[in-house]
Amino acid sequence: MEQKNTREKKAVILLSGGLDSTTVLAIARDAGYACYCLSFIYGQRQAIELEKAKESSARLGAAEHLVLEIGLDRIGGSALTSEMEVPKGRSFAAMEETIPQTYVPGRNTIFLAYAMAWAEVVGADDIFIGVNALDYSGYPDCRPEYIEAFEKMARLATRAGTEGKRSLRIHAPLMNSTKKEIIQMGTALGVDYAATHSCYDPGIDGRACGQCDACLLRLKGFAEAGIRDPLQYKAKEEK
Repeated sequence: MEQKNTREKKAVILLSGGLDSTTVLAIARDAGYACYCLSFIYGQRQAIELEKAKESSARLGAAEHLVLEIGLDRIGGSALTSEMEVPKGRSFAAMEETIPQTYVPGRNTIFLAYAMAWAEVVGADDIFIGVNALDYSGYPDCRPEYIEAFEKMARLATRAGTEGKRSLRIHAPLMNSTKKEIIQMGTALGVDYAATHSCYDPGIDGRACGQCDACLLRLKGFAEAGIRDPLQYKAKEEK
């Protein structure tokens, strides 16, 4: 009798708790991967996104959810890790012109390096990340050429890659999708967007500001998709 191959394909999913990364988790799960979710406490100005990541990883059946703590706030240089002001009310044209203060120096490179290490340990050949080069705030580490370069480096940097046993692949399935398309995709896969968080500067009660780049892009995506955004936003008089 022929023995069945019981090796389950595994993937490390970088999960921030936001709309994009949660959609990516659903995509990887739907593709048949055992999902090992990786999130970070990196000194960000709010913790609600991590709560949402934990909720979504459990709801979407992650095999494991690892949360690592790193101190990017000690480096600073970003409105997300310091007292620097979060830009509000920018036009979509302005978002395409300049890199905003919410850019965290080295963040995706650091996150991917941890994902690379964990993938090698758990025996995963795949890493999923929710970067996007269309409806985004202009971050340089969200571009396809960056992902391609890191993937090449990862194959040179790991024992699995250099011994020729495995070849690490980095998947960015949302790279060329608009927020509208991402939301439609996730909705079809059963993503509960009420259990996600996008705002860079939420209130103490967790409500989104509605004016930062992330909120504006999210609201635009839901409006274009013809779907109601289930998140609560601050009232206009509170902004």
